[in-house]
Amino acid sequence: MAVVEATRLALTGNDAVAEALRQVNPDVAAIYPITPQTEMMMKFAQYYADGKVDTEVVCVESEHSAMSATVGAAAAGARAITATSSAGMALMWEILYVAASCRLPIVMPLVNRALSGPLNIHCDHSDSMGARDTGWIQIYSENSQEAYDNTIQAFRIAEHPDVLTPAMVTLDGFILSHTMEVIDILPDEEVKKFVGEYKPENYLLDIKHPLTMGPLDLPPHYFEHKRQQVEGLENSVDVIRQVAREFKELTGREYDLLELYRMDDAEVAVMALGSSAGTAKAAVDTVREEGVKAGLIKMRVFRPFPIEDILRATAGLKAFGVMDRAIAFGAQGGATFLEVRSAMYERTHPPVANYIYGLGGRDITIGQIAGIFEELAEAAKSGKVKKLVNYVNLREPE
Repeated sequence: MAVVEATRLALTGNDAVAEALRQVNPDVAAIYPITPQTEMMMKFAQYYADGKVDTEVVCVESEHSAMSATVGAAAAGARAITATSSAGMALMWEILYVAASCRLPIVMPLVNRALSGPLNIHCDHSDSMGARDTGWIQIYSENSQEAYDNTIQAFRIAEHPDVLTPAMVTLDGFILSHTMEVIDILPDEEVKKFVGEYKPENYLLDIKHPLTMGPLDLPPHYFEHKRQQVEGLENSVDVIRQVAREFKELTGREYDLLELYRMDDAEVAVMALGSSAGTAKAAVDTVREEGVKAGLIKMRVFRPFPIEDILRATAGLKAFGVMDRAIAFGAQGGATFLEVRSAMYERTHPPVANYIYGLGGRDITIGQIAGIFEELAEAAKSGKVKKLVNYVNLREPE
């Protein structure tokens, strides 16, 4: 299959995702504004006003209502979407669990933003990391091109009959959502063909096959129903890869659960999610010129957690650093670090350190990540890390 010809456009991350949603043309979109997501769904609403989509756009009174309306539409058999950020996701918390437990293949772009308090409208991953156990697939984007591509792929993944699990596609607030980037946009007809028509097997409005959805679930059955959700997430691993292979045939762009950068001979490496992975790549190149055999493991998919891929990628390392853009208060490090370190527990593994960075939108620079590599190089020689949990670019009291 030949790679299709794309159109090159300069778009913000918000506009890139809105463009993907326009091309998919979902049946229902429940929308409510919150910075820095507002412009995304405002753009989609403009597409609706201009007659470029025939989506039923529902303007609701809160994010809790947005997810509730999306759940209702999806349960009725519609391809349904919403989008949010930060406190908006926190307000829809209860309904995130409902969407997942009802096995509704909702797709939700999430523009990552810090949670209060104090009030902060800039990027960190405390919103999506806080939702890591709600039962949703989580796909992270390094740049606006990936946000566009991931959004298109998310529909195929979530709607697969072996998965039927909601998916959130994240992009870093302001860093991606409000900055302009030249990206390749697929022809409308190719996106429609790739995503296909949504034909649910079970839905509330199928009067020939009535069913109950979201009932009271008491002790005799609740446990078994929760266990079934695990199957959807586990099955999504193969589906994510299959969809990525087909997307590569269409676009030439390659995706997987992880992306490995200069890892073939790496002795030290860091793991990053989201836009910081691009900065980390530049840091890898910088310290390579200084003789450090450095590499990057970019985690694209956080849920389902890619345990086997991480074990393969880290097998030859002498020291490893995991970067977290969120704090897990009272825990022994950030969420990504804790899960990675747990995955490595059953085997002999290199020294592993956690690096908390970028909370509330604080910048992370090439030089700061290069400093992480310097610490890891020392740990590789000594066989142990100086400090388990580290805070990058933090003004510590003297």
